[in-house]
Formats: sequence, C-alpha cells, structure tokens
Amino acid sequence: MLRIALVEDNIYFRQGLEKIIAAMPEATLEASFRNAEAALADIGKINPDVFIVDINLGGLTGIEFIRQAKGILKTTEFLICTIHDDNPTIIDALKSGATGYLLKESTAEEMRAAITEIKGGGSPMSPYISRKVISLFNQSQPPAAGATDYRLSRREKEILDLLAQGLIYKEIAEKLFVAEGTIKKHFRNIYEKLQVQNKVEALNKYRGIR
Repeated sequence: MLRIALVEDNIYFRQGLEKIIAAMPEATLEASFRNAEAALADIGKINPDVFIVDINLGGLTGIEFIRQAKGILKTTEFLICTIHDDNPTIIDALKSGATGYLLKESTAEEMRAAITEIKGGGSPMSPYISRKVISLFNQSQPPAAGATDYRLSRREKEILDLLAQGLIYKEIAEKLFVAEGTIKKHFRNIYEKLQVQNKVEALNKYRGIR
C-alpha cells in the first residue's frame, strides 16, 4: 500500500487531491497539510512513500520544504504539483530533490499514474514540462573530457537519445515497439547506473559521456 502525504494551501485543490488518492485502491492518505510549516512540525510522525508538494504555500515554499524534508524522509519521493512552468522554478525544484513535476492542469488519471510511476522509480512530468526540460538540456554545456560510459547498454543509450529528442515514456515505447512498463524498467536501471534521480540529471550526465 502506497502511503501518500500532501502539502497544498488551496483547500479546494487539496480536497481534490485527497479524493483522487481515496479512489486509489493501492494507496492511502497518510497526512494532508495546508502549509510547509505544519508539515515540518509533524514530519517526525509520518513516513510517506510519496509527498505531493505545491510550490507557493503562503510561507515557506514547497522547494524549501523539500530541501529540509529530504534530510529527514530518506526514502520518500517528492512530486511537485504546481501552476509554475518557468525554467528557473523547474530547475530549482528538481535540484531541491523533487523527482517528478506536474502542472495543476493534470487530470485525475494523470495524477494517479504519476504517483504510481514515481514510486516505481520513474520521474513523471507533465508533457509541457518534459519538453522544457529537454530544451534546457540541449542548452547545457558541452561534454566533459574523460567521462566514462557508466556501462550503459546499447538499448539504454538508445532510450536516452530518444528522451533527448523530447519523447516521453509512452512515445519511446511506441518507437521501440515495447511496453511502456519495459521503458520504465530501463529508466530505473539508467538512474542506478548514472547515480541520478531524475530525467534532467540523467540527460546532463549522459551528454557528458556520449
């Protein structure tokens, strides 16, 4: 059973998320907070598998919350759910330790899929965010000299090349004529080999070795 916690200051959106989680037979809502301060005050009492976090919370931001919470909740995955889609915010959120980034326009089905995916080792992102991440990757610095290949297989390199072109999991699976679940397993192996936590870090490190 997946244990989920929320921190969201908009009561209506928070209640919507609570209903989505309540409808998931494989998940349970462990805690729901209106701001980061309340979440940090009770953080020693909970141990969620996934923490869904807004960014603007009226006080301490969601990004600052994740930075602090990561040191306490060692095995928790953090999923951003926000209206913000600007480059600096996306980068700051991913650098803080978030392993997924959804926009609030996401459907209930997309939210449920993201929760399952992030706990399964994936890094779910709204398609628009994924495209922006790829754009940021393509603007990054040239490869560093002397990098190793981290024992990536030919298939794993092929998947990363497709990711660099802006394709999402489903599109990569269709391109390679395999199940989407197979692609997610490949990504778990890629993250482990590259010692990274999300798509941005994976692409940046891969750019340095190819």
